[in-house]
Amino acid sequence: MFHKALILSLGILALTGCDAQKKTKTETKASEMSSNTKSTNASDQKGDIIYFSEGENKFLKEYEMNVTFKGISEDSRCPEGVNCIWAGVAVAQVEVMGTTTRPMILNLASMDHQAKNYHQSADFNGYTITLQDVAPYPQAAEGTKALGGKYKIGITIKKTERSSTPTTK
Repeated sequence: MFHKALILSLGILALTGCDAQKKTKTETKASEMSSNTKSTNASDQKGDIIYFSEGENKFLKEYEMNVTFKGISEDSRCPEGVNCIWAGVAVAQVEVMGTTTRPMILNLASMDHQAKNYHQSADFNGYTITLQDVAPYPQAAEGTKALGGKYKIGITIKKTERSSTPTTK
């Protein structure tokens, strides 16, 4: 009888030790996840502009959308210190996804140029997303290839305004 009581008490002791260990691991994981979660804070946002590094992903709670800066697909901007015929344009690929929508890639240009199909703004889920800033600017000595992976962009997101005046002839 003594052996049964001893085995039973050791079993209960082992199970309570395992339960305490599980709680500690769960709490540690929860604190790690909360510290790794990207949220928009003062260093990421200046005024209305939200900044992203290349490859960075943020969930913007106030707009209920996830935004990822995928990269720059084209950078034909004229390098500093060089005389060019055209100022050029940088095109950023930004992936947006609402809480109830599928992901969509927006190609946002550093300037509007309708003839070449460059658009600085795009509409998504009732918001207008506009590219405000692309950095760094290309240098004559390095060119744009040296900038791969180092790009940063700034975007603004504003509620799309509906036209209140009906169109009549």
